[in-house]
Amino acid sequence: MTALDFHGVYPAMCTPFHDDDERSIDFETLQRDAQRLEAAGVDGLVPAGSTGESATMTHGEHVKVVESVINAVDDVPVIAGTGSNNTREALSLSQRAADAGADALLLISPYYNKPEQQGLVDHYEAIADSVDCPQIVYNVPSRTGQNIEADTAVELASHPNVRAYKAASGDMNQISEIVERTRDEEFAVLSGDDGMTLPMLSVGAAGCISVSANIEPERTCAMVGAGLAGDFERARAIHHELGDLFRALFVETNPIPVKEAMRIRGYGPANLRSPLTRLSKKHVDGLREVLATLEADDVANTYAEVER
Repeated sequence: MTALDFHGVYPAMCTPFHDDDERSIDFETLQRDAQRLEAAGVDGLVPAGSTGESATMTHGEHVKVVESVINAVDDVPVIAGTGSNNTREALSLSQRAADAGADALLLISPYYNKPEQQGLVDHYEAIADSVDCPQIVYNVPSRTGQNIEADTAVELASHPNVRAYKAASGDMNQISEIVERTRDEEFAVLSGDDGMTLPMLSVGAAGCISVSANIEPERTCAMVGAGLAGDFERARAIHHELGDLFRALFVETNPIPVKEAMRIRGYGPANLRSPLTRLSKKHVDGLREVLATLEADDVANTYAEVER
């Protein structure tokens, strides 16, 4: 396992699929992508999450994806997506990922069945009590149908295995409150919404689990590094450079646009598992223009000296 302090940039990795009937996993491309991101300077990797199409993978595939990424990298932590709306399944998958060598776990809150706040506490505590591995509570109510309220997040932060909170609610008041009320805990708040990363850093967030970092890892690391160093003028400038990309990657359901961007950049195929479909033609040209504009700059030289 690799040391992990939950500060910095953690790309939410795509899972590449072959262009066959089963959309089988392309492990060779997955490992190559993990190595590309590590070389770009990210602080960790997050396979088998929402961006990795975890909802369409079997538990066996989850574990193989996590193992493949762990085996591909040298010195960055790997955070495995292991959430479920079934506590027993989430616990089983979390233990399997931890046994496979994952450095931490990312646990989306139970979706569709919409548990009450006490149910959320019971769910996360059951996993944290049973699996001795750092865990991130993931709040994305637009996908799950239920918000993890500030009181709930603060209560969970007192558990020694609950080490971070991925915020993708869009509610800055709630996010700021959670930061304020957990400052005395060994607990990090991470942005789960690329367009909100800079505002969240300004109120004390520790970094991000990012979709855009798959495409622009150097710029994303530079923005977050500047924000963590207190250089918000520089961070703001990079945020605006990336603004069109942030928006383009969410014109349709994630990970549809980012997988198309991966294809355009030559990082991996755009193949998705059903029921997800390829990016609409009306959006492809706009995405290509955004990527071309970013690619025109010498990113390696511009951002090589960022201290984080």
